[in-house]
Amino acid sequence: MRAMVLRSITRLAENPAPLELADLPKPEPGAGEILIEVSACGVCHTELDEIEGRTPPSVLPIVPGHEVVGHVAKLGPGSDRFRPGARVGVGWIHQSDGSQTENLSDEFVATGRDVNGGYAEFMTVPESYAYPVPDVFSDVEAAPLLCAGGVGFRALKLTGLKNGQCLGLTGFGGSGHLVLQLARHLYPDTPVYVFARSETERNFALTLGAAWAGHTDDEPPELLHAIIDTTPVWGPVLAALKRLRPGGRLVINAIRKEQADRQLLAELNYAEHLWLEKELKTVANVTGWDIAEFLPVAAAVPLTVATETYPLERANDALLALRNSPVKGAKVLIIKQ
Repeated sequence: MRAMVLRSITRLAENPAPLELADLPKPEPGAGEILIEVSACGVCHTELDEIEGRTPPSVLPIVPGHEVVGHVAKLGPGSDRFRPGARVGVGWIHQSDGSQTENLSDEFVATGRDVNGGYAEFMTVPESYAYPVPDVFSDVEAAPLLCAGGVGFRALKLTGLKNGQCLGLTGFGGSGHLVLQLARHLYPDTPVYVFARSETERNFALTLGAAWAGHTDDEPPELLHAIIDTTPVWGPVLAALKRLRPGGRLVINAIRKEQADRQLLAELNYAEHLWLEKELKTVANVTGWDIAEFLPVAAAVPLTVATETYPLERANDALLALRNSPVKGAKVLIIKQ
């Protein structure tokens, strides 16, 4: 089977083509597993963290990719949850202990980091960590829902937001554009304020119903009850803390933060950024419960999923574009036409 493989940790600035197109043996599903013929796989910022070593793969070489949509090609021994041909999705969680806090468990195994993922024509997964994909979404539209959507849904829940309170979104890429729509559906009286680095992203946010959109350094019309940060850097964290109301909560939705502007943390001022019972919460991974709960909600909205597609062999181009260019929606690899 064709697959894009990461063989060593590297920096994209020094190696713009970290993934290699390879011909690998088609995997066989083990007990309780299913074999998936992959149709599409989203490209997530976490892949950059894996490649550059901020959350390094536990084994190398590895096939990245954890926003996977495909069809069941074969059942492993004892698997009976899906029929062959069923359309399913796989997210960042490949398997864990099955508890409500499985995202925090030492047994957590990540798709595309600890086991081979969806940048390939086939992959295996435990059947309990595959999810039916709502018919309202195409394969390409559904792929970002398996991580950007699912973990965004978890982040939104962790804000503790109530209808009518003010929500901020810092960063407006694959996850942010979905969370904005979710928030408008779940909290119809809540104004959503978007902070984004590029005019393209800000204009996109306004077309999706943001009440206001500005640069990270801009002042919103009012202080906010909650803010979700999806950026890879530290500057927006300090800016967001300043824009919270007393008792407000900042939820950081990122597996890792980069080091380029870490020195800004030295400017943290207790009175300005943290006082008056402000809270800071991080999102750690995602659970199977989150994805299973989220997908029917996404279909009920239904979410508009903005995508830019690339063929599998151009995965490196998609990663570079994610790193260097303004993001309008999500980038998705087409594995099977």
